[in-house]
Amino acid sequence: MGFRFLTAGESHGKALIGIVEGLPSGLALTRDEIQAQLQRRKLGYGRGARQKIETDDVQILSGVRLGKTLGSPIALMIENRDWVSWKNVMQVEPRSVSDAPEDRARAREVFIPRPGHADWAGGAKYRHSDLRNVLERASARETAMRVALGSVARIFLGELGVRVGSRVVEIGGVSDPTSVEMPIEQLNLRSDASPVRCLGVDAEREMVRSIEDAKKAGDSLGGVFEICASGVPLGLGSYSQWDRRLEAEIGRAFLSLNAVKGVELGLGFEAAKRRGSEVHDELFPGGSPGQIQFRTNRAGGIEGGMSTGQRLIVRAAMKPLSTLMKPLASVNLSTGEPAPAHIERSDVCAVPSAAVIGESLLSLVLTQMILEKMGGDSMEEVTRRVQEWKSMGPVRNSSV
Repeated sequence: MGFRFLTAGESHGKALIGIVEGLPSGLALTRDEIQAQLQRRKLGYGRGARQKIETDDVQILSGVRLGKTLGSPIALMIENRDWVSWKNVMQVEPRSVSDAPEDRARAREVFIPRPGHADWAGGAKYRHSDLRNVLERASARETAMRVALGSVARIFLGELGVRVGSRVVEIGGVSDPTSVEMPIEQLNLRSDASPVRCLGVDAEREMVRSIEDAKKAGDSLGGVFEICASGVPLGLGSYSQWDRRLEAEIGRAFLSLNAVKGVELGLGFEAAKRRGSEVHDELFPGGSPGQIQFRTNRAGGIEGGMSTGQRLIVRAAMKPLSTLMKPLASVNLSTGEPAPAHIERSDVCAVPSAAVIGESLLSLVLTQMILEKMGGDSMEEVTRRVQEWKSMGPVRNSSV
């Protein structure tokens, strides 16, 4: 079946579970490496109280022995510490008719959907009268497990010389025009040092101020984040079929992230405003016959559905979160009467966190694509094939 992964678990359930299958054997993997990325996900100005409750301690349940992968499925678990306060609400067992009225009152049922959330559509689709059944799984809490799984993929990529990093480009209309002409490792160090994960000092100050203003107004903010990857092998993906194009897989992964409404590569939507001569990356002779080099990277490292070997550049637009402390108008589905939208504990702004999550999403896609192209059941085999492929270089023109 190749490389694939699944997650399970509710926001206030007992735990989040993840399974990743298809990674080769012999990959050095420790809990600490995964844990470090989970801690990065928790950071960012504008996060809510939940981040202080959850430690996001990950456990490796299977697929690893003596510090190395076995080639079998890897199972991870993150226990929800808040479960202790929610176990009567989220219990698996059916409620007894003898439950006291106060127990039933603590069920925290939800009948008023939030505009912009999965609440209403999910309740209608699955015939849930209590929208708690929807919002628990639709919550962005699930992304903690995707970061854990993506961290495993990131470790795999690191062994092959691929590096992934991110930064915030915009929050609440405040943009950061700072150039990203730096190694990926330096990009992450600089971004992580900022409370909003942007590079510019002036932009950071204005972004923080915008988040503070939104919080005072009981509102929320969205923004744009950028993910970069270096060392990506040439030729991942394919032009030969629509569902094998690299950007199609990237788009699907990023649009699966909560609140993301747009994805672009390279110039993205800006390319639609320019002439072709201002968009396409010109080719020039490389250091040896048959090789070429690019003067620019406006395409973001992908042309015709395939990686070019240049740095991958992906940006995603995230809408403001749908839980507002000053709620919008909604409808009480149990009475049919107008009512203020439901309020659930939430962040004011999660764009810095989304950037870190995006690193894991891109890591998962690149891992899938590398294994699809190179194959191999062990790290020794995969590493050799990647090295051989990179050493071959582009094919020279020749007479037949």
